[in-house]
This record gives sequence, C-alpha cells and structure tokens, in this order.
Amino acid sequence: MAPLMLRGVRKLLQRVDFATVPRRYRYKKKWAATEPQFPAIRLALQNFDMTYSVQFGDLWPSIRVSLLSEQKYGALVNNFAALDHVIAKLEQLSARDFVNEGISHWELEPDSGQSAAPSPASWACSPNLRCFTFARGDVSRFPPARPGSLGVMDYYLMDAASLLPVLALGLQPGDTVLDLCAAPGGKTLALLQTGCCRNLAANDISTSRTGRLQKVLHSYVPQDIRDGNRVRVTSWDGRHWGELEGDTYDRVLVDVPCTTDRHSLHEEENNIFQRSRKKERQMLPMLQVQLLTAGVLATKPGGYIVYSTCSLSHLQNEYVVQGAIELLANQYSIEVQVEDLTHFQKLFMDTFCFFPSCQVGELVMPNLMANFGPMYFCKMRRLT
Repeated sequence: MAPLMLRGVRKLLQRVDFATVPRRYRYKKKWAATEPQFPAIRLALQNFDMTYSVQFGDLWPSIRVSLLSEQKYGALVNNFAALDHVIAKLEQLSARDFVNEGISHWELEPDSGQSAAPSPASWACSPNLRCFTFARGDVSRFPPARPGSLGVMDYYLMDAASLLPVLALGLQPGDTVLDLCAAPGGKTLALLQTGCCRNLAANDISTSRTGRLQKVLHSYVPQDIRDGNRVRVTSWDGRHWGELEGDTYDRVLVDVPCTTDRHSLHEEENNIFQRSRKKERQMLPMLQVQLLTAGVLATKPGGYIVYSTCSLSHLQNEYVVQGAIELLANQYSIEVQVEDLTHFQKLFMDTFCFFPSCQVGELVMPNLMANFGPMYFCKMRRLT
C-alpha cells in the first residue's frame, strides 16, 4: 500500500494550485538575504576594473576617473539653419570649431617626415562639418539648442568624438550612403550636414529608436529634404543587409550596439550590465561581426566602410574588425583593406586624447582635460 500512497501523493501535488494556499503558509526565497542584487552600474564598474586594468595598465586609473566624471559635449552646427548667426553665437561663448581648426593646421603644416601631404582619397574628411567645443580643461556647458529663424534647431549637442567616424568616412559629393545602426540619430544628422549624400539609408532594428531618429530629423532637417528621396528610414535587421542590398553603397557607417561604457556607469535604465541581459552582453562581439560583415557586403567594390563603437573593449573593437575581415575572406572571398587613420591623431590632438597602441583603427580615451569618448573607429576599403 505504501508505494500506492506515494504515487497518489505525487499526483495530488501535481494537481494542487499553489495560488490557493494561504499566504502565511507559502515559502518565498529571501533573495536579499542570500544573493544581494547589485545595481547594473556597479556591475559595469566591476567588469571594467577587471578587464580594462589589464588592457590599459597604468592608463586605466585616469580613464576610470574620467568615465565617472561629467562628459564634455560638442555643438554640431546645423547647416540647414541660419549658418552665420549660429556660428557667431557659438564663437561668442568662446567655443572653437575643432574640425576646421584641425584640418587647417594639417594643410598648413604637413608632416615634416613626408615629402608631400597624403593623397585626398586616403585622408580626406567628410566636408562641411562644423562642430564647436570648449578648450581643454574648460568645463563650460552649451545652452540647450533652440529653433532658429528658419524653423529648425541651430545646433545638435553630442559627444564631439562621435563625429570622428563620420569625418573618417570621407564622403564625396553624390555618394550613396548607408547608416546601418542609425538611432538615435546624431551621426545620421552629421552625414546629412556634409551635403554629399545623393541618397541616405538610415536603419535601426528598433522601431522605438527609429522613432527617436525621426524626431531628430524633423527638428533639424527641412521638410523638402526629409520627404524627398534623399533620406530613407527603415527598421530592418541590419545583419541581413548584404542580402537585401548587396554591392549598393559608396560609403557605409556601421556604428554597432556595444557596452556603451559611459552610459553603463551612469544610467540604470537600458543598462546592458543588468543580470537579465548577461547573455546578450556575451553575444555582442558576434553580433558586431555580423553587422560589420553585412555592412561590407552592402558596399560597392572600391567603396569605404567605417566601423565604430563607444566602448573601450578591444574584444568589441580591433578583434571584431579582424574577425569580420577573416570571415569575409573565407566565406565570401572578399578582400578588405584597413585604412591608416593615424593622421587623425595629428589633426585633432588639441581636442581629443587618443590611445597610442591600437592594432587597427583609432580610439579616443576619456581624459579629465578632454572628457570625450570613448569612441573607437576603423576605416576599411572593400577591394573585391
């Protein structure tokens, strides 16, 4: 009888609706007493302390303090606004246009070790971009942007280092351009400011994020440009872009999802170091390789690609570039050449602090005197 009784008890337990058990008899595991739930920003800092102290050595304490301190911003001038008025207003704040200042110095003082300046194809920056910053050590803040006399906002506040991938892309008049991971929209807006885009496809897989992108375009770009064929906003999975529109674009920007290091140390909301997002975080490098590969496949042979992140992690930066290049060669027989961007250090050394030892690409490190970044960017050319 005992075995029959045990079987009966098991069946009964399977049928019991524990929701009907009085609350005083229920057992609830007390997580706080056994497994403290650390905030995501604390988990992020622990992760960075472990990995970046090895990656950056003696530089890490300085970078750490800077990441935890207030970020500096730049004011990207809206060329669709009353330009002279906007520039005069920013100059009155004692801000300086770091883009044109850097390029002017380069043109006036070519590298003494070279017989001539590099060819425009290899070093040219995307034209017509103007971004004002305060000098090193100056922690002044720009006032919030307001609509100007032409009905669009005067300038866009952004981390000035975020403009470097767009400058590195080297847009030329009449280019067809893809911004594969476009939201929230700062780099998309900068691409339009160049005046070079014959057509611009701005994509982001998240419909809520493309909604933010649309708001930026509505606030800064005249309606005739938004409504024409020049700008197309989509919410597709960027990993499949090579199949959707292969061999199509002259220039492709692949600004991938990453650990967004500065955000992860300051904001709990949408923080990728939340415990529930651990697997997503671990899969980031694979996603990044897939997106970069798709961006290269969408580029015409002879066209250019810029890969960028706002992370310090070499696993998300150089390793992703190298992994994508190997994948393209082995699986698609496509050869990709990494372009030399060391001249960017010379162009913008007065504004940013660059990490001196990147294997490929360039990395802007946060620094208390120039607290921009992190921003990694690498330019490639599709050869075949």
